[in-house]
Amino acid sequence: MFVIDEQASELMIVKVNESTLELVVGDITKQNTEAVVNAANKKLAPGGGVAGAIHRAAGPELWEECKKLGGCETGQAKLTRGYRLPASYVIHTVGPVYSGSSDDARLLESCYRESLRLTEGRGIKSISFPAISTGVFGYPIEDAAKIALKTVLDTLRKTRKIRLVRFVLHDSNALRVHEKALKSLASSV
Repeated sequence: MFVIDEQASELMIVKVNESTLELVVGDITKQNTEAVVNAANKKLAPGGGVAGAIHRAAGPELWEECKKLGGCETGQAKLTRGYRLPASYVIHTVGPVYSGSSDDARLLESCYRESLRLTEGRGIKSISFPAISTGVFGYPIEDAAKIALKTVLDTLRKTRKIRLVRFVLHDSNALRVHEKALKSLASSV
């Protein structure tokens, strides 16, 4: 069970058992969580959007480590150090390019689930996510928000290891979409 604890214009906080879920507008490269999630491409290469911002902020060492990982398949996740980021770790996950097929939702859910699995496995207690696949990969943000939040809430209901999950959204519209999805999930519990 979860309870909406506090709400402000650019922040929503929800308690899930002993964990906290936050929705904020901000810059993922400036988050003080132990890990940040990179919405990566299959080569884990610097690019545009979130991936480009994370690589620029972390410095060239991040790309050097990523080259050694051999890429990443859609729906999977890999872990590296955070280098010059405030976060100690970067979890790279490759979201689906939206096609409208039934596989899209399964693969997007897997991105969040596998990222959280790596978090738990490493003893990482706090993680920041972007809205995976909703940029150039074209996933409709309303659908993506429901999948992301349901997956995270399901995980937080089962674990006591992760203390904070923060969704770092690029603008107030994305925040409102995620707030609406979260409230819808709360009413269905």
